[in-house]
Amino acid sequence: MPALWACGGEQSSTASGGSAGAPSSVAAGQGGVVNAGGAATFGGAGSSNPSSAGSSNPSSAGSSNPSGQAGLGSVPAAGSGSTGVGGSGAGGAGMTAGSGNSPGAGGAGPTSSGCGSTNTTSACGAKGTTCSLNVSGTDRQYYVQLPKDYNASKPYRLIFQFHPWGGSADQALTMYRLNTGLPDSIFVTPQGLDAGSNGPGWANTNGQDIAFTKAMLADVKGKYCVDTARIFSVGFSYGGMMSFALGCEMSDTFRAIAPMSGALYSDPNCKGTGPHVAMWGSHGMSDTVVPIENGRAARDKILQENHCGTTTTPVDPSPCVKYQGCDPGYDVTWCEWDGPHGIPSFGSTAITAFFKQF
Repeated sequence: MPALWACGGEQSSTASGGSAGAPSSVAAGQGGVVNAGGAATFGGAGSSNPSSAGSSNPSSAGSSNPSGQAGLGSVPAAGSGSTGVGGSGAGGAGMTAGSGNSPGAGGAGPTSSGCGSTNTTSACGAKGTTCSLNVSGTDRQYYVQLPKDYNASKPYRLIFQFHPWGGSADQALTMYRLNTGLPDSIFVTPQGLDAGSNGPGWANTNGQDIAFTKAMLADVKGKYCVDTARIFSVGFSYGGMMSFALGCEMSDTFRAIAPMSGALYSDPNCKGTGPHVAMWGSHGMSDTVVPIENGRAARDKILQENHCGTTTTPVDPSPCVKYQGCDPGYDVTWCEWDGPHGIPSFGSTAITAFFKQF
């Protein structure tokens, strides 16, 4: 799998550069790379890339970030959310024939076994306090954040948040900023395993991260009230790749995904499980970490699965487009923006709006 690094945030405050391959392949002055540990690893001094060492970007190495971690700077605050997957929901519109899944906007789907349970608080909802599961002999950690006014009799949207390579679950708690717009949601934020020289990621070796996701999902559905027709995934870089992998391998479970600067590195074959999955995706046109061609290839796989056409229509925010002809209920929105390897400034707002339609 190609090497990549990604521990960034929005372009306006935390967009990060990176490197695919060995350090020698990066030209001096091309742009710095700051990993989660705060070390600038690639790129020459004086680069105009916002993530370069010594830049004024709050996420740069040597910045005044109180956490002392470059690349985490002014990442947004995370929160709770709700989602679900599964069968069609009452009142849902635009179901795909034969899918038995994916209600339209506003549909409430089947509920999980945790509805009505006595669990009304999360044991691992605070930063630094994780839950743990043993998956095939490996201990895995994750956070579960419930809505502020969680009610065990109400089914909630469930949102998985996957961190970038070299990042952490602690970082992903705050970098996607979905809690403000989606306060009535349950958030699950997992910690990746070591994926090579850049640290934790989502290599999904032998399907271990897919298995981890299934185990987390079963745990959360058993303890809390989940709308199983509204389960979502969001992630940047390696987190985006994991979101693509879930769209490929668990499309019978996930209603929609929102990969940013992703590719098929976590699931190169992307064989799909059917039915399909709706998607909002973005990629920087000057991304030197994950080439945009690889992001487009992953996008095209989803377009193929959703039987979309090649015609697009502009949608807000610009420069996003919506593909026409997709199966009803399985929209694909794609945003190629003028920037590097990072989260676009409009990312959190646009993803919030996209998830709300389901």
